[in-house]
Amino acid sequence: MSRIGKKPITVPSGVTFEAKGTQITVKGPKGTLSFDLNYNVKLETKPEEITVLKTGRAKDATAIWGTTRAIISNMVKGVTEGYSKKLELQGVGFRMAVQGKKINLALGFSHPVVLDVPESLEAKIEENNILTISGIDKQKVGQFAAEIRSLKKVEPYKGKGFRYVGEHVIRKAGKKAAAGK
Repeated sequence: MSRIGKKPITVPSGVTFEAKGTQITVKGPKGTLSFDLNYNVKLETKPEEITVLKTGRAKDATAIWGTTRAIISNMVKGVTEGYSKKLELQGVGFRMAVQGKKINLALGFSHPVVLDVPESLEAKIEENNILTISGIDKQKVGQFAAEIRSLKKVEPYKGKGFRYVGEHVIRKAGKKAAAGK
């Protein structure tokens, strides 16, 4: 049995949800999100609460049950509070700038890297080297932050590249010069 799947989802005031067939739509002050349900789960709704129930006895039904509950819970949190990821860029000569819906990055390559910010997300730069990605969809925010980070991952010798704020990077010692030859 899934411990996560058993928990009901409380819906705060100002958030409305609508379940039509296999699709659930959640509307809140920050926007609207929708999700298609798997055939192994169904929803039981009350005015201030959503409960996810599993209908199938398939091997993966329990996993789908807990996952569906977590996704719907993330949707409710996204339309009320939103999600954000902060990336820190370290390195001499590395720069970034946000110009409208584009991020212009100078990462030590022979050419500048220009990324389009997805439609539902927002990017802004704080303190010259911290990039904040924010939006209402947890999956899209995390995916876009991971794509930016993959452009220049932190290297272990000097610590240059993109890292999440608060991430600890294990540093390696460089080559030592031979002594007394």
